[in-house]
Amino acid sequence: MKKLKIAIQKSGRLHDDSLKILKEAGIYIDDARGQLKTSARNFPLEVLYLRNEDIPQYLRDGVVDVAIIGENLWVEKGSDLPIAEKLDFSKCKVSIAVPKDSSYQNLSDLNGKKIATSYPNTVQNYLDKKNISAELHIISGSVEIAPNIGLADAIVDIVSSGNTLFKNNLKEVEEILKSEAILTVSPKIEPKAKQILEKLQFRIQSVLKARTSKYVLLNAPNDNIKEIIKILPGMKSPTLLPLAKEGWSSLHSVIEEERFWEVIDDLKAQGAEGILICPIEKMVL
Repeated sequence: MKKLKIAIQKSGRLHDDSLKILKEAGIYIDDARGQLKTSARNFPLEVLYLRNEDIPQYLRDGVVDVAIIGENLWVEKGSDLPIAEKLDFSKCKVSIAVPKDSSYQNLSDLNGKKIATSYPNTVQNYLDKKNISAELHIISGSVEIAPNIGLADAIVDIVSSGNTLFKNNLKEVEEILKSEAILTVSPKIEPKAKQILEKLQFRIQSVLKARTSKYVLLNAPNDNIKEIIKILPGMKSPTLLPLAKEGWSSLHSVIEEERFWEVIDDLKAQGAEGILICPIEKMVL
């Protein structure tokens, strides 16, 4: 049976989050501790655990059909590869940082300075666009130490919480790009593998939609139902159920989580009571 070959980062947060979304999509991966390849038990999927920086070339060569990588890696090494899906996890930034005691005022202060980074293509393109001339030192390991040992005046690296910068006496001064996990596709993917990919994307989209949506249940006077429906339109229209209390109904709907606190006062103003918010595990549209 044809299987879709997917590359996932060998270790790290992106590795864990990638397996998590596959599990939420109902795909169960055999424990492959110490192995570089394994298979799903209930879906035609073969997983290859690869070094992050090698994955774009494996896609170009057709060794794997798809991969979950960070958008930062795609910008640096794989921007010729199509993005099938943005996955809304493993979010971070690629930023410029300098020592806390630096007299840095603006980007022009980097002219003639040394910058240490693991993202030379990304940095050089950014500097060229800003007409900044700086010397790049390519480091594959711990970039943050470079200013402390006199190797560089600034660094460009991934920033998530900022704790690593703080511990190394650095401060973020410029954001180059925002990044999240993405699903990328090989230009050599075969038609049968592409059909499996479409099924995988359908599952992932259902999971992602559920993550940002909440199921809302509330009680409201019938006279105000029309106004409440305008506030909570639902996917097509809300579900209405009559309550034992005359003149009242229970309304069930779906709302984007980030909108709920914006509309809660409007719901209460229309007489809504007993408002319950429930998570949604999957959402098939």
